[in-house]
Amino acid sequence: MDRRDAQERISRRVEVDIAYVGKGKKTQRLDKILGHLGYGSRSDIKKMVKQGRVMLNGSVPKDSGIQADPYEDSITVDGKGIDYREFVYLMLNKPQDVISATEDSRERTVLDLIPAELRVFSPFPVGRLDKDTEGFLLLTNDGQLAHDLLSPRKHVPKTYEAHVLGEIGEREIALFREGVTLDDGYVTLPAELEVLGHERLEEGVMSRIRLTISEGKFHQVKRMFMAAGSKVIYLKRISMGPLTLDDSLALGSYRELTEAEVELLKTYKK
Repeated sequence: MDRRDAQERISRRVEVDIAYVGKGKKTQRLDKILGHLGYGSRSDIKKMVKQGRVMLNGSVPKDSGIQADPYEDSITVDGKGIDYREFVYLMLNKPQDVISATEDSRERTVLDLIPAELRVFSPFPVGRLDKDTEGFLLLTNDGQLAHDLLSPRKHVPKTYEAHVLGEIGEREIALFREGVTLDDGYVTLPAELEVLGHERLEEGVMSRIRLTISEGKFHQVKRMFMAAGSKVIYLKRISMGPLTLDDSLALGSYRELTEAEVELLKTYKK
């Protein structure tokens, strides 16, 4: 065998391997597909198949472990077609008194604000908002996207609006631009502070501000203003990365991201 023949054989083998891997990623066990959508455990779905309640391309499969393409094959359960998707992406307008967790025995969590048909995908909050903080919170089960958005190396910006006791002005703007030394000695990355206005209350002057930070330390916004001699009394996140909270979302409401919004997140700072 000459060198050219050997190279052609290797090339054909690689093409076969790539096709096989692609097909392997494309098809899944039928019980795994239905389990991902919340139809039950593997044994539950096996029983449903035996009862003839599941159809694959117009026929009752003999085995619940048969391979199927959830995007191309016709799969019905009790006569209704499934709407398969691997990931969900939700924009939530988090209210106060709800915690950024997937479960808690004493407190309401952000997952309590979405319906059961979305909870079956096991979404989780990307980052967290304090219990008394409102606003933009992303929920997804896309672990890679969450990792990318939360990676300290990416410095994904997050913008907040807040009411702060004290007259915030040029001193604080300059301080935040340089980086603030927190109570544990950590110096924050430069942040962009904008003063939106002032009001006079019984407690004194209250400032309305907008702040953009590019990291996510524990209670960071509150601690930054505390270090500057002020106190945050209301806090709302209005954006994360390329996305801004939808003005039409009432507190406690959510909507799914559009394909364009998901693509913006996936390609952000790549």
